[in-house]
Amino acid sequence: MTISDPGSVSPATRWHLLSAEKVLEQLQSDRQLGLTSEQVTERQRQFGPNELEDTGGRSNWAILLDQFKNIMLIMLIAVAIISGVMDLMDMQAGRVKSNDIPFKDTVAILAIVFLNGLLGYVQESRAEKALAALKNMASPRVRVVRDGRVKEVNAGELVPGDIMLLEAGVQVAADGRLLEEASLQVREAALTGEAQAVSKRVAADLSEDTPLGDRLNCVYQGTEVVQGRGVAIVTQTGMGTELGKIATLLQSVEAEPTPLQQRMDQLSQALVTGSLSLVAVVVVLGLLVAGWGKLRELVEVSLSMAVAVVPEGLPAVITVTLALGTQRMVRRHALIRKLPAVETLGSVTTICSDKTGTLTQNKMVVQGIHQHSCSLSVTGHAYTPEGEFLLNGQSIDVQKHPEAIALLTACILCNDSALQKEQGDWCILGDPTEGALLVAATKAGLDRHHLTHAWTRLSEFPFTSERKRMSVMVKHQSSSILADPLAPSVFHSSSLILFCKGSPELVLERCQSVHVKGTVEPLSGDRRQQILQQNDHLASKGLRVLGFACRPLEALPAEDSAEETEQGLIWLGLVDMLDAPRPEAREAVARCRSAGIRPVMITGDHQLTARAIAEDLGIAQPDDEVLTGPDLEHCTPEELEAHVERVSVYARVAPEHKLKIVQALQRRHHIVAMTGDGVNDAPALKRADIGIAMGITGTDVSKEASDMVLLDDNFATIVSAVEEGRVVYTNIRRFIKYILGSNIGEVITIAASPLFAFGGVPLTPLQILWMNLVTDGLPALALAVEPAEPNVMSRPPHDPKESIFARGLGTYMIRIGVVLSIIAIAQMVVGYHLAQTTPGDPDRWKTMVFTTLCLAQMGHALAIRSNTRLTLELNPFSNPYVLTSVVFTSLLQLALIYVEPLRNFFGTQILSPLELLICLGFSLLLFVWIELEKLLSRWRGKGSGVGD
Repeated sequence: MTISDPGSVSPATRWHLLSAEKVLEQLQSDRQLGLTSEQVTERQRQFGPNELEDTGGRSNWAILLDQFKNIMLIMLIAVAIISGVMDLMDMQAGRVKSNDIPFKDTVAILAIVFLNGLLGYVQESRAEKALAALKNMASPRVRVVRDGRVKEVNAGELVPGDIMLLEAGVQVAADGRLLEEASLQVREAALTGEAQAVSKRVAADLSEDTPLGDRLNCVYQGTEVVQGRGVAIVTQTGMGTELGKIATLLQSVEAEPTPLQQRMDQLSQALVTGSLSLVAVVVVLGLLVAGWGKLRELVEVSLSMAVAVVPEGLPAVITVTLALGTQRMVRRHALIRKLPAVETLGSVTTICSDKTGTLTQNKMVVQGIHQHSCSLSVTGHAYTPEGEFLLNGQSIDVQKHPEAIALLTACILCNDSALQKEQGDWCILGDPTEGALLVAATKAGLDRHHLTHAWTRLSEFPFTSERKRMSVMVKHQSSSILADPLAPSVFHSSSLILFCKGSPELVLERCQSVHVKGTVEPLSGDRRQQILQQNDHLASKGLRVLGFACRPLEALPAEDSAEETEQGLIWLGLVDMLDAPRPEAREAVARCRSAGIRPVMITGDHQLTARAIAEDLGIAQPDDEVLTGPDLEHCTPEELEAHVERVSVYARVAPEHKLKIVQALQRRHHIVAMTGDGVNDAPALKRADIGIAMGITGTDVSKEASDMVLLDDNFATIVSAVEEGRVVYTNIRRFIKYILGSNIGEVITIAASPLFAFGGVPLTPLQILWMNLVTDGLPALALAVEPAEPNVMSRPPHDPKESIFARGLGTYMIRIGVVLSIIAIAQMVVGYHLAQTTPGDPDRWKTMVFTTLCLAQMGHALAIRSNTRLTLELNPFSNPYVLTSVVFTSLLQLALIYVEPLRNFFGTQILSPLELLICLGFSLLLFVWIELEKLLSRWRGKGSGVGD
């Protein structure tokens, strides 16, 4: 039957506050019998399948059509149509010359428009696959109780009220409230970001605002059972689950344009507005001066100006430049999924990083061991069993310290993990905490293989979340333990020993004595208090602390005698451990700081641990404020926005909190990078200006939602990627000022031509397309691979909202464009009079203008490599592509003049050697001008003012 009150399974229901009996009653289910087949059928009809819904994205056609909404492409399409109409009118009037190809300008312009649109389509047609990955993740088989029998069904068939059976190794198929458990541990890293398995408890007493990661009486879809078994009643399915909420967030998040895309839109609008304004001025003045008889010539001038102002080659150059940047990043272990992310990295002002596995190694590492007589520090990284034991900063032979050896022996024997080497790397099989204990003991020279063979485990009292400790009973295989020279003297009183580890407070309260240098002494009240204070001190630093004890036994105890047996213990000491930061993370954080980038830690871990690691890495200072998930729950968007500028550590956060933090930072005008590896990170990854996923530990969901994937899961790789992003952006600015300086010169030259009444426009749309795509494009590509400047990571990020024309770029383009147009107009006058007074085609002055502009750009490309150093002072082989492109493009330009098929197609005329020399002489003037500017700037003692 259906649930009488559908609202009782609302996603807003706080299931963790209800008792198991109340949940069974509310969902009208039975613990022993489960649901009946009729109930299942009705509820499947009522609640639908246990699947994540996909709202779908844009179709391929929609993506393709969106590419042609760019204002520059719209203007080019209009130019192509008008040019085609004029060609059609010429054909009907019989004005087409025999060697002319009709509609060539129209076809060429439309081809360029299509190619530009195709480039954009290829980039955007990578459909977002995050929801598909989520579906994959959430489709296991599951064992349930129905009609009083255990059945295995598809996860999609689950309904609220189903009784789910859980055991180690299964993936939880729906959200549920626990009914019973036995040593149940669930890894919830996919939702909370923390790799440490969570011990579940049916009768946990929780508050209403308990964070997701602390709801110990609930299990969630997409998580994994790593130990024990349990029974849970399904409370939410499909989009109502916590995983479904993430999917909803992912669908509702709109991708923001990157700074580069915003600047290109700004550039497009400025160019089109300027071009149309100039066209209007030229046409109106032309009609006022020359009358309506010159309308056709004015239209031709307008078409040429419209084509000249659009940098047709710029999208292709930017795309190729970003692609080259991605190749360089792959070599530095960063895979770029979306090309604009390369430039976005260079603009990043804040990096929001998860702690586990990103800043840390996701490997617990013992930091110190603490016995009665001394405390020892332990060095080393990750699971590599190499390191030293330090006493007061000095290396010691730990084998000479019986207290330490006894404690470390307990670390091995009271342990279920294994340390092994795979493909050159040390790894742990089992719980990371137990693995850390095993590594520490191995660093001391203890041999696990020897100890586990010398001491055979006979029984154990397993760890549970209620007991917060585990004990093992082991027996020495020798007839006399005294015969084993490696056995610490504290164990000599019996060959049957109980070892206990767990919560220091709970283990300590069961101790009556303490191990002191091979002897056993009574545990005084003062010493007990000192141990507790030491434990509190270590815990306050964010370290995980375990207490160890032992007890000689006369006989093997009964299985249900844990409380009686774990009494009268001998205290061995404390072991503290840390999920160690990556060795290179501190330097990476410092480089971020020097580059003006603020690192922020966002984690699901406890606030003390998060604070300790953040302070260790330099992310936070001791007095910095830490915000937790419950704090964020009660923060309004305005309050959070006021906090984000001074908070560098967020702890116990849920997925929606991460998204809120990113949005608050963006409202404060930050360019935000977000790193993450779990499903919980996907919405924030997508909303961030650049989402960075982990390549090794990251889920498919996080990778598909990201802009960049770290192939080595290394935070330091982000810094390398930022450096590459800054280099790319600097080079983009370099070739933008190169290309647009040329375009401005072309526009002014064309606009001025009617004033001289030479007859006709000096440049056709086809010739302008050649200059913009080839003459400008090839050297621009070469300029895009200029090497990095030494101070690239010592200066702050450029203002993410700065204009594309900022830092002198706009004035440079106008200045160079004016100079280039003056040179071209002067040459036009000289060339026109020469063409009219010497034999040959009288229109060859147009070819001379065309050639002068093209060759002038070659000199521009050579000179623009540096703002301050003369071209002669630069090493030509530091970027050999520039010199190669200049030579190759110059040869292509000559081919347009002297190769007949090309000459006919582009409408050029043969130039004499003298005319060619005149073109070369005038074109060199631009190179000389730029070099003189450098000399003048040097004389004044400053740069050219064109910041990169």
